[in-house]
Amino acid sequence: MAQVVKASAGRAEARVKRRRQLIDATMKCIGRKGIGGTTLADVAREAGLSQGIVNLHFQSKDNLLRETLESLAGEYRANFERALERASESPAAGLLALMELDLSPGICQPAKLAVWFAFWGEVKSRPTYRRICDEIDRYYDTVVERLCAEIIEDGGYTHVTALQAATALTAMTNGLWLSCLISPQSWDRRQGLDAIRSYLSQVFPDHFRSPANREHPPE
Repeated sequence: MAQVVKASAGRAEARVKRRRQLIDATMKCIGRKGIGGTTLADVAREAGLSQGIVNLHFQSKDNLLRETLESLAGEYRANFERALERASESPAAGLLALMELDLSPGICQPAKLAVWFAFWGEVKSRPTYRRICDEIDRYYDTVVERLCAEIIEDGGYTHVTALQAATALTAMTNGLWLSCLISPQSWDRRQGLDAIRSYLSQVFPDHFRSPANREHPPE
């Protein structure tokens, strides 16, 4: 009986590993050829497997693409929650941690951003993609707006609303993602982070120091 259980667990683990391999291959293909140009044969070739294996695990290109987007969104959400947990000492720390996450090498890289933008380009005509993207966007927006609201309440800021600050930050990170994607050679991660920190220091001056003053705080 133990051998049967062990064998079953081994098959399940192998199945998960194979599906992960195929999803990773799909992301690479989308990054090079876009969603419309990616075929199951491309994915199989990228993964070094037969097309029959792709069909066995996903049955269709639509299923494979949907699960690829779900995997991408799930990975981002997990990183988002870990960053938030590590910086739980204050709303300001949490907000800065999320902004830094968005520009981190694991997130803000041309290969991965190409996949995000490819799916975003399909949301108008693909309700399934729109639902997945809307879910992660709503979650992100809710958390960032909540953190901004807590900072505003703590600092007594009256010149900005939480929605205004959160909307500006989202626009900045989306714009920086696009810059990284289309101009990777000139993209400067530090400058992007400094731009976000500069905005935060202007909107919430009692909670954030400007990049120029980080090393030399006022006496």
